[in-house]
Amino acid sequence: MHIEALAGLRRAIVPRSLFARVTLIIVVGLAVAQLLTFALIRYERGVAMRELMMSGLERDIASSIAILDRVPSAERPSWLDGLERRNYRFMLGGSVEGPEPEEPMQQQFAAAIVNALRLFEVVKVAQVAEPSAGLRIQVGLTDGSTVIVDARRVDMPVSRWVLWVLLTQLAVLALCAWHVVRLVTRPLARLAAAADRLGPDLKGETLSEDGPTEVAHATRAFNAMQQRIGGYMAERVQILAAISHDLQTPITRLRLRTDLMDNEADRVKFRQDLEAMSALVREGVTYARTLHGAAEPPCRVDADALLESMVADYADAGEDVQLQGRVGSAIVTRPNALRRILMNLIDNAVKYAIDVRVGVHADADRLVIVVLDNGPGIPPDELDAVLKPFYRVEGSRNRSTGGTGLGLAIAHQLALAVGARLSLHNRAEGGLEARLCMAIRADDPG
Repeated sequence: MHIEALAGLRRAIVPRSLFARVTLIIVVGLAVAQLLTFALIRYERGVAMRELMMSGLERDIASSIAILDRVPSAERPSWLDGLERRNYRFMLGGSVEGPEPEEPMQQQFAAAIVNALRLFEVVKVAQVAEPSAGLRIQVGLTDGSTVIVDARRVDMPVSRWVLWVLLTQLAVLALCAWHVVRLVTRPLARLAAAADRLGPDLKGETLSEDGPTEVAHATRAFNAMQQRIGGYMAERVQILAAISHDLQTPITRLRLRTDLMDNEADRVKFRQDLEAMSALVREGVTYARTLHGAAEPPCRVDADALLESMVADYADAGEDVQLQGRVGSAIVTRPNALRRILMNLIDNAVKYAIDVRVGVHADADRLVIVVLDNGPGIPPDELDAVLKPFYRVEGSRNRSTGGTGLGLAIAHQLALAVGARLSLHNRAEGGLEARLCMAIRADDPG
């Protein structure tokens, strides 16, 4: 459980995109390196300043004490301001109270000063809060008077321009890292976008083959792959369309010869077989053409009027199809492809059910159209398979009920062509739900 929590935390913190991950690694790595360099230089500078101060500060204090010891006591107050420095000052008279130095650095500092004042009597050494991390030393002069020394270590300040230079370096490094990562990941993003735009007709756009050698090579390979796949698919479509078209001529001749048969029962059965073959040929040609469904230009369509006219057509044909819900606004789509998708779904529903309903739900950017029926449904493990061409469900939806196995496949291909998603679901109360999800584009195309 603990490992899973850590894994979840890692997924939440680490970016998912390659661009963000590489940028984060480079920028953070360079920033840490720069900060470590800055910290080491600052530490070395502090050590050097400490050594310099420890070797010179105690001699300055000792020299100042010697001067105060030699001048007359009446003149000593006038010397105090002249002898005061940024890291030490003197006071005449008084006594020192407080604990002895405890920190190793303060003890070393105090020992160096005491050693420099060995010609004088050091009465007391105490660590005080003010000045910060400072020492207060009571020294006895030769005439019996006392001088108090307030001394403190002063680190060498860092100039403000150094910090600005560091920030500028980090900004330059971040900009360079962003440019490098963008140079690497932008071609990948173009390839992914081109693959997403590759529709069912497999007629993708040719990408520009410029850029670094590796990028140009990958782009050339992708363009060649698109052309090969498109060629293979076009060949398959042409073969299917040619076979379906050429079969119509012998079927027509067979239909004419059937009319000349003497046995009425055989003639009826033979004609039924010919009608089934003819329907299969027509559906084959239609399926071959669905791969070119994206060629239809999109336009602004009154979706409610389109659905109402379709339901009215089914009512004229004696089929009871109910429409529930409204879109409430025009949509931009390919109307003929959308009509064919819905017709195939509704035809499939009325073939196996009595109660057929078309439900509509629309929000700001998505339109969902569902076709509901109360038929026998489809086995769960075959819901995806029925969207493939020439696939028939054995059992409740078998060939005895009619159908070529292409109606749902055509609807699926056309849905892909118009940028929609078609999925099938069994209803809990029985029957099938065909769900078509598509984006609503509020603006006119072009």
